[in-house]
Amino acid sequence: MNHASILLVDDELSILEMMKTVLRKEGFADIDTVRSAEEALEACAAKTYHIIVLDVMMPGRSGLEAAPFLRQLTDAPILFLTARTSDFDKLSGFAVGGDDYITKPFNPMEVVARIRSQLRRYMAVLQQNGQGEARSEGKNGTIYDYGRFQVHEEAGELMVNGQSVGCPALVFQLLLYLCKNPNRIFSKSELYEQVWGVDALNDDNTVMVHIHRIRERIEEDPSRPKFIVNVRGMGYKLVQRPNAEGRNA
Repeated sequence: MNHASILLVDDELSILEMMKTVLRKEGFADIDTVRSAEEALEACAAKTYHIIVLDVMMPGRSGLEAAPFLRQLTDAPILFLTARTSDFDKLSGFAVGGDDYITKPFNPMEVVARIRSQLRRYMAVLQQNGQGEARSEGKNGTIYDYGRFQVHEEAGELMVNGQSVGCPALVFQLLLYLCKNPNRIFSKSELYEQVWGVDALNDDNTVMVHIHRIRERIEEDPSRPKFIVNVRGMGYKLVQRPNAEGRNA
């Protein structure tokens, strides 16, 4: 459990430093801190966390306002830190995707205990559902396994529900790039530059068309995608679902 990745979000630097010190003393090593909701969204777009400790009252976007957007990026437990104590405020936290809350002022060890409790539940769910690294190595090369579909890198093959599916070269390369970077949001221009190897020059349609072609192949319902999702105003990401697991070829 102590290898879990933790994100602390609070505009008060003293609280961040104190909690980071306490968590490290308790054996946690992978701890990131940010001081605004906007920075939290950026952090979750770039990295997978196992739990988020989120302050409610912050300048700019509040923790309650940020939670629904964080939920688009991660299924990790969200533990709210709040100075509010009314039942309405607590229920509001649960309504927007929170898993637990603790009121300020707080005992740091109580926060650690709540973190451990949430992590035990979350890790148990991940283990039960077989979530692990989607990438595996086998005799036939690297395979990115997302349950419903698998991408065989060296063979240049896409398998969907056990059947080989034809895939044009650039469609395959775009899917492969997303598989190598799961749960990370890319803008259209970033994807174009990475896959096509040249500047996007405002060419949004090419990426959109190729994303659509991928969805037609891997999604059960391309109009309601579960794997390649659009994060409004930010771009696309390939979601590593709980049933995604590595396997040997």
